[in-house]
Amino acid sequence: MDLNLLPYQIGIDMIPKIGSINAKKLIAYCGGVESVFKQSKNALIKVPGIGTIIANEIVNQKVLDNAKREVDFIVKHNIKAYFYLDSDYPKRLKQCEDGPIVLFVKAKGGIDFNQQKVISVVGTRSVTDYGKTICEDIIGSLAKRGHNPIIVSGLAYGVDVCAHRAALKNGLLTVAVLGHGLDIIYPSIHRNTAKEIYESGALVTDFPSKTSFDRNNFIKRNRIIAGLSDATLVVESAEQGGSLITADIAVSYNREVFAIPGQVGSKYSRGCNLLIKTNKAALIDSADDIEFQLDWGEGKGGDNHSQLSLFPELSADEQTVFNVIKERGQEVIDVICFKTKFPVAKVSAILLNLEFAGLIKSRPGKVFSLTRSL
Repeated sequence: MDLNLLPYQIGIDMIPKIGSINAKKLIAYCGGVESVFKQSKNALIKVPGIGTIIANEIVNQKVLDNAKREVDFIVKHNIKAYFYLDSDYPKRLKQCEDGPIVLFVKAKGGIDFNQQKVISVVGTRSVTDYGKTICEDIIGSLAKRGHNPIIVSGLAYGVDVCAHRAALKNGLLTVAVLGHGLDIIYPSIHRNTAKEIYESGALVTDFPSKTSFDRNNFIKRNRIIAGLSDATLVVESAEQGGSLITADIAVSYNREVFAIPGQVGSKYSRGCNLLIKTNKAALIDSADDIEFQLDWGEGKGGDNHSQLSLFPELSADEQTVFNVIKERGQEVIDVICFKTKFPVAKVSAILLNLEFAGLIKSRPGKVFSLTRSL
């Protein structure tokens, strides 16, 4: 955290209507975040996505005054700010095009956002006894099996706070992503839970202090919930709501999405059932399913790969497809077809054979990921 650059890093994100994507383009175009504020208006207007209004905000530099006050706030309250180009910025979030420019983190101790296992758990604010029980059971079972994932959620009523408390109860690190600045806790009834999270996890946000309450802020923070993790588990959800928005964002990031099935016709199972029905989410009803879907192995973080010592012989075409997937660990079918020059029908058949052989697994969004190497 460079205190000299921090006012510029925070300031660029305070520019009205700029957004994370345009801010990153602007920084890249100008060669650095400090250089952005040294450009002329005419130069700024030439940057794609930057119009007269944004250019004027940058040139008058009023946002820098607010940013300097925010620097004073985070220093006073021992808050850490992760800039998206910093080496310690969460690597999963760095992969997201619209990831935050600056992530504010309040934690008593250090927390490694880049640890191997991170799961987001989201759902309705009106959680039922069924949803609460299965949420607690899955998180508790993962802890007992020795997986120790970070549990990420949003500190809201219902499923969110249930997930945080289940993590705390089982000695797991948990991260609360807030839809406001770190000067307040909302809802205030969860203040004690937030204190516990601060002691053994982290409170994070991309909003500065004194941010006004806005429903869209809570929708915006969902991209961080999805982006910090490898998988998002939807416990209960109606047909519309923030949980389904988070699930859609996770799909767009090519991350895993899981959903707990519920009784047909139940209001708070309709969203989960819809995710499963439309193949946006894998059906999950136990910790076993998460182990299988994420290839964690059984107990103590065990690795299924060690049990698979006999490697099948592949044909030349199968090896070609396998090698494309191996390059990044996962790939979408369209890219596989493009790189191999094979027709879709042929690639589909090969992918099925590779999956039967236990070498790859299919994921939502027509993504195929590696399970082991040859």
